Amino acid sequence: MSTHLRRILVTGGCGFIGSNFIHYLLREHPECHVINLDKLTYAGNPDNVRSLEGDPRYRFVRGDICDVALVGELVEGVDAIVNFAAETHVDRSLIDAGSFIATDILGTYVILEAARRHPHLKRILQVSTDEVYGEMAEGCSAKEEDPLHPRSPYSASKAGADMQCLAFWQSYATPVIVTRCANNLGARQHLEKMVPLFITNALIDEPLPLYGDGQQVRDWLFVEDHCRALDLVLRRGQPGQIYNIGADNYRHNIEVAEAILAIVAKPKTLIRFVDDRKGHDRRYSVDWSKLRSLGWSPEHDFRTALEKTVAWYTNNRWWWERVRCGQFRDYYRRQYGWRLARAKQYQPRHVSV
Repeated sequence: MSTHLRRILVTGGCGFIGSNFIHYLLREHPECHVINLDKLTYAGNPDNVRSLEGDPRYRFVRGDICDVALVGELVEGVDAIVNFAAETHVDRSLIDAGSFIATDILGTYVILEAARRHPHLKRILQVSTDEVYGEMAEGCSAKEEDPLHPRSPYSASKAGADMQCLAFWQSYATPVIVTRCANNLGARQHLEKMVPLFITNALIDEPLPLYGDGQQVRDWLFVEDHCRALDLVLRRGQPGQIYNIGADNYRHNIEVAEAILAIVAKPKTLIRFVDDRKGHDRRYSVDWSKLRSLGWSPEHDFRTALEKTVAWYTNNRWWWERVRCGQFRDYYRRQYGWRLARAKQYQPRHVSV
């Protein structure tokens, strides 16, 4: 049975997945009203939701999920909360773990505590990541009941938030649901992430800094498919449960880089093998049969998802040029400058897409 949800508080709605989810909600559920709470950190981009300005069903509030009074006020009168607000980039968590603890763990606690004090809430959806399971051996996929083995400050902070959610369900019957998704790709993703970084670098003929040997394996989930899955779980999922979201679009990182270059017709010699980051997990994989049993499956294979993503960045150069001109320039220099200075050249190999 589907839960009727008319008013939804979305936290972190100016970020990548959050903004796509708000667009999805207002498009697919015309009766829905959305409050978007976002702190507007470097990854919260007002351009992601600018087209919604003036829509009477949409309201933006600038604020922090760690603000107890503000969160308590916004929870009044909503039917559900979807929590996207988080520090999410592994590389940045290795530089500044403290901000991840503050937002991902304390912020989630503030939301849960507000929800506990407002029993009218029907659902709280905690959007998490497959990285909490840690590295998966070839042929293995994590199931929802498997133990967690986070290996970065980012994944540890998300694991801590997940545990809080499940504890609030057990202790207070707070109607929280946790989802753990595979790597996303699609429109409006910040340039710090691999796919948009490689696409935009390729478009301006700059090197693609590929960590290690490029043989890390990820499952790639198109953000529109992810939004459909979240909407389904929000309305039909069971409180106290975890739902993995995958797509079975497994690719090595080197394959992703080569595929991007093939689509934009740029040479593979743009690829540079750079020093790997610390604790870089080799492979992620989740078993998403539990979600499949609710009637969901991805509509996009890897090639289609990547082509749509490349097309969006190609056609929205204004969007990413504004990002590159900001503080991202300093971050990129700090993160990749020394790595590119000692990078190894690309060696030709067979590519499968």
